[in-house]
Amino acid sequence: MRPIWKGYLKLSLVAVPVKVYSATSSHSLSFNFLHATCNSRINYSKTCPIHGPVPNEEIVRGFAYEKDKYVIIEEEDFEKVRLESTKAVNIVRFVNAIDIDPIYYGSAYYLEPDGKIAKEAYATLREAMKDHVAIAKVVLRGKEELVAVRVSDNVLVMSTLYYADEVKSTEGLEDLKGVDSVPQDAIKLARQLIEGLQGPFEPEIYKDEYQEQMLSIIHDKVEGREAVVAGAGPEPAKIVNLMEALKKSLAQSGQAQKPKAAPAKEKPEQPARKRATK
Repeated sequence: MRPIWKGYLKLSLVAVPVKVYSATSSHSLSFNFLHATCNSRINYSKTCPIHGPVPNEEIVRGFAYEKDKYVIIEEEDFEKVRLESTKAVNIVRFVNAIDIDPIYYGSAYYLEPDGKIAKEAYATLREAMKDHVAIAKVVLRGKEELVAVRVSDNVLVMSTLYYADEVKSTEGLEDLKGVDSVPQDAIKLARQLIEGLQGPFEPEIYKDEYQEQMLSIIHDKVEGREAVVAGAGPEPAKIVNLMEALKKSLAQSGQAQKPKAAPAKEKPEQPARKRATK
């Protein structure tokens, strides 16, 4: 892997040289737009409404301070921004992991010690932070990110966090307002259903079934065959009677969780007995 950033993990006066790597990658399928008549790929060129196509060396960045009015921002303007977080993951606080709502989490990155000298300091912070999550700030890709740094196995993992004003309010969800109270019997049945589905988080058992079917369709079309994929079944029925739906769900899950009977063991063939000789 190639690091996307190099700098320091900084806790007060302790600065540990680190390299940052992307911890995840997407395996979603990508499609190109083609011209239907000849199957040629559609190109998207950068054009000016006055002068037509524009080469990259003539393109600059501008900030719209009013409608159709821009101020040009040069590379040296970006370099004028001098924050401690431009060269360091600067830890400002420690919190409990349970206090961070998952809605705030964004992309994840691995932090690796940069060089032999950094290993001891890195390991010291890693061991000291095992029961804590550090909140820090760092500049990545031209933006000062709020991040959470935590320990996972033997590595420090840094996750970007959304700022408070980047998380949308729920006030625009009109149907959420005035939700009626639910009978306790229904809550009890729902909890039984939840408890029956509880188990450890095992990410390796889940697969992207949509992508698998899509790849199967693509493969069939490449081979000149018409793809046939089993349907997903009827649309879920709308809830008319909540208690009835919960009872049916519990009954169905109970059947699904019944252990299958073990196959009967085949009796080993008995060797033929020799006839007694007279």
